[in-house]
Amino acid sequence: MPDLALEDITLHYEIDGNGPPLLLLAGMMGDNASWGALLRLLSPHFTVIRPDNRTTGQTTPWDAPVSVGQMAEDAAALMRHLGHKRYHVTGHSMGGLMAMELSGLVGDAMASLTILASAPVRVPRTMHVFDTLLAIRRSEGGETHWLKALYPWAFRPAFFENPKNSEMAVEAALAYPHAQTADAMAHQIEALRNFRPRTRAADIKTPTQVIFAADDLMIPEAAGRKAFAAIEGVSQITLPDAGHSIHWDAPEAVAERVIAHAQAHTASG
Repeated sequence: MPDLALEDITLHYEIDGNGPPLLLLAGMMGDNASWGALLRLLSPHFTVIRPDNRTTGQTTPWDAPVSVGQMAEDAAALMRHLGHKRYHVTGHSMGGLMAMELSGLVGDAMASLTILASAPVRVPRTMHVFDTLLAIRRSEGGETHWLKALYPWAFRPAFFENPKNSEMAVEAALAYPHAQTADAMAHQIEALRNFRPRTRAADIKTPTQVIFAADDLMIPEAAGRKAFAAIEGVSQITLPDAGHSIHWDAPEAVAERVIAHAQAHTASG
């Protein structure tokens, strides 16, 4: 369970597998465990590095100053600490915004970039969803109810065909010992609300692919495609039968595209 002491936080991270370095940046409310469905598929091909973003997991303190830009700076510091001069990056949701910021920070050190279910556009409805989930969580019985309210926004429709899927997901979330607290969740929501990009899509020179989910209720694909079109040479695709948690709904398809993109843009170190 490695940790990196930075100026104002101790950043927790996990490393698995062998091969070229691949940094995975989690989305809202997620930590290194959020990549569980992809890890078994990626670790035979990469040295997979998964930090716990500020406010999440075992990174402490939970209430340190937080912004999307600061989390990108943390990721850059981690990769320097690990000695990786060139590496691949995949970011999901807010992690996709972090990855864009990271590209602006590290330039050619980023060999390839894969962005999952994310877009550099403001989506008031999505912020309303997060605010409502937090309010539910802080109500009586909310630790269970907010998770049940989250899942229709996160997973594909087929997830709900078997009622046991939601029950098992709730049980697993409640049993997870490093779950983000309600106060930390509020802290992170404000970081997303206040996000103002320093790196625009047109600034990104990293070979980039964007993967949307056909059943994503949080990210407006049309607006996302328009914004990402400013990246020279960008590849944009949509996976069917997948929701916002695209790496859980379609892990094999996502892994296949991450691997292929990285192999087309080799990294060493």
